[in-house]
Amino acid sequence: MNRQYILRFSLCFFLLILGFCPVFSEEKINQADYPENIDFWSDYPNDVLAEIITQRMTNEELLAQILMFGWSGAEPTPLLNAWVEDRALGSVKVFGWNTDDIYLVAKSITELQKKAQTCRFKIPLYVATDQEGGSVRHVKGDTSDTPGNLAIGSGGYPQDAYYTGYYIGLELRALGINMNFAPTIDIYSTIESTVIGPRSFGENPEYTGILGASWAKGHADAGIIATAKHFPGHGDTDVDSHGALPIIDIDEETLFSRELVPFMSLIESGVPAIMTGHISFPKIVPNGEPASLSKSFVTGILRNKLGYEGLVITDDIMMQGAWQYAGVVSNVVRLAIEAGNDIVISSSTAGLNEALWRNNLQLMSTDESFKKQVTTAAHRVIKSKLDYFKGENPVPLYPDVSKVDASIPAPGSEDFFFQQACRSISALKTGTFPYTSEMASKEKVLLCGQFFAYGDELVKRYPNADIYSYKYNMDNENLSKYLSELPYYARKFDTVIFCVSDPGSARLAKSLKDSGCKVIIISILSPNYVIDLDFADTILLAYSYSDFSFQAVAAALAGEIDISGNLPITLPKKED
Repeated sequence: MNRQYILRFSLCFFLLILGFCPVFSEEKINQADYPENIDFWSDYPNDVLAEIITQRMTNEELLAQILMFGWSGAEPTPLLNAWVEDRALGSVKVFGWNTDDIYLVAKSITELQKKAQTCRFKIPLYVATDQEGGSVRHVKGDTSDTPGNLAIGSGGYPQDAYYTGYYIGLELRALGINMNFAPTIDIYSTIESTVIGPRSFGENPEYTGILGASWAKGHADAGIIATAKHFPGHGDTDVDSHGALPIIDIDEETLFSRELVPFMSLIESGVPAIMTGHISFPKIVPNGEPASLSKSFVTGILRNKLGYEGLVITDDIMMQGAWQYAGVVSNVVRLAIEAGNDIVISSSTAGLNEALWRNNLQLMSTDESFKKQVTTAAHRVIKSKLDYFKGENPVPLYPDVSKVDASIPAPGSEDFFFQQACRSISALKTGTFPYTSEMASKEKVLLCGQFFAYGDELVKRYPNADIYSYKYNMDNENLSKYLSELPYYARKFDTVIFCVSDPGSARLAKSLKDSGCKVIIISILSPNYVIDLDFADTILLAYSYSDFSFQAVAAALAGEIDISGNLPITLPKKED
């Protein structure tokens, strides 16, 4: 890491205090001192009101308050509406399967919040999503498609992290979304970690903590509850917890000196929520349980050793990394609560009487210690909601659909994200560089890529170039077809500018090694795919398929802007 890169952090980092740390009180309230009609909006101190409401709640209301369900269609299902209206569900999540219509998202959130206000205690919903920036952007439509965390890490400026969090937050705010499962502060511990990949700020734990805290501060200033994830760290594995339980074979000393460093930084800065990951650490907890369901991790390490007092939220319990260990979903919920999580997320909405609900409600009536855990979690959720919704800058319960167009993209965001993308572009190798329009006019040029914006931006600089398109995440049949034809086709050209984004495109690029043409590689997403491409004349790194990143890397290649980014991970040397 060069001196200039380090100075950027030293000069720009500032102490971040968010102040969302609810604490459960053991002191009991004398209910006779308070009227029967108290609800969330009654005028009492937040700690007193949280205690009154929690004590008055039925078992059903307590359990519902700590559940978060999502919807997968264009708008909430009748079942989700019933959970909110009839069961007083505590939280909902907007998933990315069908969210192109942002006006319908805002309208749906308004309707759900209105239903929540018809319940006995009128407790508003936490409405969450995954809007990390970069490749993870669940709410689509006209929301900003940003360069992402690894691009921020390459640029090295905490203010880029801050304004990314701020602008993304403003857009979520316009839709009525008040909680976001970001920033991702997993360390890029191993080059094979393409599951996290460009979602990480980089390999340096201290810098990741600084950038993550800056990102969360931007969210707080936009009025959004940031959620640091995936505790205790998902970066040292190439296994995706959506499909299996990842195993990270490190000891506790490594965990505390590497994976937990960013979490310590964000805890110190007051991050209001932390998400637990479905990841197993057998050298630390040998029974194989994922950290999300482990009392040793959630209560022992996160609460007791790190002193965290904010909300703890599970990753989606429908991921195989969760129920592969627990066996059935109702057990996942039970174990998550017993571990010390405050909110349990399910990407699908459970039936009103499914085992997830029925079994755990029954356990509350027979196991006093389990009921106490549910009550403690519900109290912490309600107290945090009181602090947030009665605080200085909460997201309005009912978003104004008429103002969505003026708020998304957030004013000023487009210029910022382009400039941020320019600061992020880095070079792994520079041969004949820059490759100017004048140079290209004297050669036959071929542009190879999977994304429209990639071709559009390069054609602006090299208007006489031919285009060869292939699919992103291509299957074996398509890859075989391209491998058989591209090397021969490329021999007609002097220069090939090739976009690499995944293993298939990396193999296709490698097939040009003996084609006799000059090869320029533009890497997006995870940089590890270019390790075997050192035969190329030039390799530039852009870190995302955002239009802003394509604009920036095309400008850099053509010599219109200087390259100032620094690759925030260490690529291993190619083996001979």
